[in-house]
Amino acid sequence: MRQELIDLGVRELRTAVDVDAAVSGTKGTVMIVVNSVCGCAAGKARPGLALALRHGPRPDVLASVFAGFDIDATDRARGYFTGYAPSSPSIALLQNGTVVYMLERTQIENRDALAIASELSSAFGTFCAAGLGLKSAVRS
Repeated sequence: MRQELIDLGVRELRTAVDVDAAVSGTKGTVMIVVNSVCGCAAGKARPGLALALRHGPRPDVLASVFAGFDIDATDRARGYFTGYAPSSPSIALLQNGTVVYMLERTQIENRDALAIASELSSAFGTFCAAGLGLKSAVRS
């Protein structure tokens, strides 16, 4: 579950400090995936994200927190998701610490991976700098 995202170049944010550093230390677009053990994360969200990241625009930073495991990091990430109820899985795009796009569980659980990939690709095209991203992951 964790490794699937790591293999895509997504850095795990394991602490609240990690989350703050990723959000405040990045120019451009930060993607934070709230990962989970549920079936819709395994069969829909993670595969859809993998497809969306293959071609075209990408966020400048790819990061994740793991709901139910990295509790402080997940809580801190959700603190940035103003106006959205806690949801896992979910995928947020942030610019300057503000959510500009959110894909919530309710938008994931009733779609297949291809539909999620299409939705994310569209969001990446709209919100990611120059359509290509500056780097693929937060650097440690």
